[in-house]
Amino acid sequence: MTRVGVSFIEALWGSFEIVIALATPFLRPRRLRWGATDEEVENSHPGDELIRDPTWTATHAISIQATPEQVWPWIAQIGQGRGGFYSYQKLENLAGCEIENTSRILEEHQDIRAGDPIKMHVDVPPMTVAIVESPTTLVLHGNPADADNGAVLSTSWAFLLLEQPDGTTRLLSRTRYHHGSDFRSKLMGGPLLIEPVSFVMERKMLEVVRALVESSMHADHP
Repeated sequence: MTRVGVSFIEALWGSFEIVIALATPFLRPRRLRWGATDEEVENSHPGDELIRDPTWTATHAISIQATPEQVWPWIAQIGQGRGGFYSYQKLENLAGCEIENTSRILEEHQDIRAGDPIKMHVDVPPMTVAIVESPTTLVLHGNPADADNGAVLSTSWAFLLLEQPDGTTRLLSRTRYHHGSDFRSKLMGGPLLIEPVSFVMERKMLEVVRALVESSMHADHP
């Protein structure tokens, strides 16, 4: 099967997963902590202080057979117009994101610094790098509804690389949302739509990052 065919099938599968997630709000408590331990969910992490009173949060995690130093380059280059988000590219581009996911480390996007803009979509205000501590912490912060639509929404998105005693890495993706009580704010930042969609996309992202890291290590050490 061609790469285009595989990509099309993946997009169909991603769409199916989103539909199932939208139809199962009763599974939200499990999705909000997919892959994460009790400790990872309950502990305070860098970036939590940016959204001190979140309306809702999600912590997703995965184990990678690599050190944080080996995982970090793939995290440092995330973003629209950069390395992409390692998720369902066709679905993102149906929404006009203009994402191109990379399958290699891009040296030109490794020097990420606090204050840098990281775009999610070509037409949406970027998030800002709030915290960057190589090779363990990347935290994005933004108010994506601040444009001119009157919605109240702020969010943080943290990527945390926790080294384990056995030399592996726990990669955490932690999001925190605070939104206003009006309908527009709830629609843009509430869990009704954002949670199921972001869950499916983030789970795919974590799985692809793991595959890219581990396959690149095998290529370096045949």
